[in-house]
Parts: sequence; C-alpha cells; structure tokens
Amino acid sequence: MTRKNYYILTNGLLKRKENTLYFINKDGKRPLPIHAIYSIYTYGALSISSQVVNLLSKEGIPIHFFNRYGFYTGSFYPRETLLSGDLLIKQVEHFIDNEKRLKLASDFVKGAISNMKRVLSYYNLDNNMDALLENLNSCDKITEIMNVEGRARADYYRLLDKILPKDFRIGQRTRRPPKNMTNALISFGNSLLYSTIISEIYNTQLNPTISYLHEPFERRYSLALDISELFKPIIIDRLILYLIKKNMIDKTDFEKDLNYSLLNENGKRKFIAEYDKRLKKTIKHRKIGRKVSYKRLIRLECYKLIKHVLGKEQYKPFISWW
Repeated sequence: MTRKNYYILTNGLLKRKENTLYFINKDGKRPLPIHAIYSIYTYGALSISSQVVNLLSKEGIPIHFFNRYGFYTGSFYPRETLLSGDLLIKQVEHFIDNEKRLKLASDFVKGAISNMKRVLSYYNLDNNMDALLENLNSCDKITEIMNVEGRARADYYRLLDKILPKDFRIGQRTRRPPKNMTNALISFGNSLLYSTIISEIYNTQLNPTISYLHEPFERRYSLALDISELFKPIIIDRLILYLIKKNMIDKTDFEKDLNYSLLNENGKRKFIAEYDKRLKKTIKHRKIGRKVSYKRLIRLECYKLIKHVLGKEQYKPFISWW
C-alpha cells in the first residue's frame, strides 16, 4: 500500500484502536489506517494519547505541528531506526572542515539561485542570476555565501512582482507576521516544504541537525533548511504563481481582520490540496531514466548528500531541467 500524507486542519483528538488511528472532531470520526500513513501535518489543536505516540514511533511516522497561523512549531520525530555511526562521523567531518563545509554551503546556494533563474526564465524575466552565481566563486566565509543568497532572493522577488497582479505583489519579503497575501503564501508554503523535507531525511541515515549553509542550533532540523533552499523555487514559488495566475486563490481565502496577511481555513485547504498534488507529480529523471515524483526528488537529494560525505560521489545540487 502506498503511504500518503494526512493533513488535519481542525481541532480534535487522535485515538488508537489496535492498528488504526481515528481522528475525532465535532464533525465525527475518521479512520486513518496506520499502514497508509506517511506523515501527518496538523494545523489545529490536537490531543494525542501515549498509545498513539507509541504506535507512530513503532511505524516510523512523523507528525508535524503548525500553529493557527500556519507557522511550523515542531515535529514528533520517531525513534530512528536507520542509524549509521560512520555516516554521522562523516557528516560532522564535513561541518568541522571549513573547506568541505564551504563547498556544500556554496552548492546549496548555487542550486537555489539556478532554480530561481529557471523560474524567472520561464516567465521571460531578464535577471542577473548568472552574475550572482559567479560571486559565489569568491566567497570564503559562510556569511558571504548567505549574503549572495539573500541578494539573489531579494532580486528574485522584485522581478516576480513584474508578473504578479497588483494585489498580489510581494514588495518586501516579510515574515512572522507576513505583511500581505503573497508573503503569507510564501511563509505557509516554505513551512510545509520544510516539514516535508524533515520526513524525507527521517527515511534516510542522515542526521537532520548537522547542516552546512545554516548554522546548526538546538531545537531545529537545520539540514532541512539547507535542502529546502533548492526546492523552494521549483515547488513552492511555482505553486504560488500557479494559484495566483489561474485565479484559484483570492482575497476571500485570507483573514480579512488581519489585513489579508494570513490564509483562512479555506485558503489553507486549497493550498495544501495543490501542494500535495505537486508532491505526487512526476517528471522523467534525466540521470536515472524513469519517472519520479517531486517528493522522490527530495529523497534523491538526501542520497546524493550521503554519497558525497562518504566520499563515493561528488555532490551536485539539484537544478531543475524543466
């Protein structure tokens, strides 16, 4: 059975009866067969019993929690079963060795900027992404690499405004809280993508707390932040442009009382439904010669990173070819 993501948008209770979970809320009782669940994303207040946690841990199913505004707040990361001491040591080595860390950090940003360029080129928007890519070659500090990424992102959003309707222009990128509708969509989508990448890392032997572009801090899976930079333009930004340009989302999908800066429940449902479709969408992979889903592309990126740190194959960041 193919496992799938479950998205819970309302308050409720998650109960266990034998090997089936039930989500119970004011509308009734909904079964969630345990062997059909890949990850759970919950946006409402969710009560969970220890029996549920034990079963999710046994089956290796993460739960990602978001607050009512759609901001990621944390994950239940089940006990890891795909342990590798050798890989952990190599991951740490690539963080401690400045040259190795710079190489990976630069590769993540190279992939991110190349994918922004792909989005801009699709809409025939002239850009200076090649010059910014060139700038990466002279960076010898992580802060310098981050600075190039920040400048690329600012230029990218400025250029996207040229093709967005007036009401949906980004202006300045704002977070916590976002200041307008498209900033709200970007924040919501990036949080979803971050949690999706946590699930993919969980299904590999990678340690999610050891990262190269973002500083590893307590209480966050910073490797997911590194990898998400590659996929934001191709998965989240393209999805947002699609929703806006197809008039699939409008003002009525945002909280009017909060100056349209947060998605309401209907808006979240629309976004999540299209996001889930996009994760399942397939493209023919150039290297392996068969169709793979967008979600699988994320897992493949994790495998490429593993091969790199183990010294088996030089890492080349994911760059969209379509």
